[in-house]
Amino acid sequence: MEKVSKHEIAKMIDHSLLHPTMDDRTLREGIELARKYDVASVCIKPYAVKMAADMLQGSGVMVCTVIGFPHGNSRVDVKLFETERAIDDGAVEIDMVVNTGKVLSEDWDYVYNEIAAIVGVTKKHGAALKVIFENDFLPGDRYKIRLCEICSELKVEFVKTSTGYGFVKQPDGSYNYKGATLDDLVLMRKHAAPGVEVKAAGGIRTLEDTLRVREVGVTRIRATATEAILQAVDGMKAGGSPEGY
Repeated sequence: MEKVSKHEIAKMIDHSLLHPTMDDRTLREGIELARKYDVASVCIKPYAVKMAADMLQGSGVMVCTVIGFPHGNSRVDVKLFETERAIDDGAVEIDMVVNTGKVLSEDWDYVYNEIAAIVGVTKKHGAALKVIFENDFLPGDRYKIRLCEICSELKVEFVKTSTGYGFVKQPDGSYNYKGATLDDLVLMRKHAAPGVEVKAAGGIRTLEDTLRVREVGVTRIRATATEAILQAVDGMKAGGSPEGY
């Protein structure tokens, strides 16, 4: 496995501050942690974008937010408004959830036009667009492949596996999610154009997880365990070694 620096690992991380119970103090602490470790971005709830932009001014950490989150069911014009407002508030990366019902209906014109509308806004403002598929809701590979093709045609910046909140009823009656599986990541890297990056979200909790997905072509991850991942790099330098590293 290729060895990478702590800085390279940090710049793979979108530090996620999206849980609905996070209060303002928790968000501020999360922003400060992201700044301390110089990660790629803070992915924060839309109402807190301006706060994050103010706190991260002058740093190398970008501000990201979510659109149509977590289920993607908003009207297209509402997603457009959210995108414009988020960029006005200081977001430079937008993670948009597709309309899963339309994907499963194979209404590909709707899906294409929605993504095209959002990407028109992001490109106009020089922001990056990540399109979230919510793979746990998509049976088999064909829906994911078609989404990769559409995103490639529209030249979005990233395709992304999951929100981390796409819970599916399990055989035992509980609700859980798989998130970013290696099989899905390999599939998405294969079917997305070379210029479209792949983001893994859901279940990436350790340095070992991070290195494993990096090996299959992932360039960005959603993480809540940011500090643990980056402290593990320090532990590795002190003599430890994650499996396969």
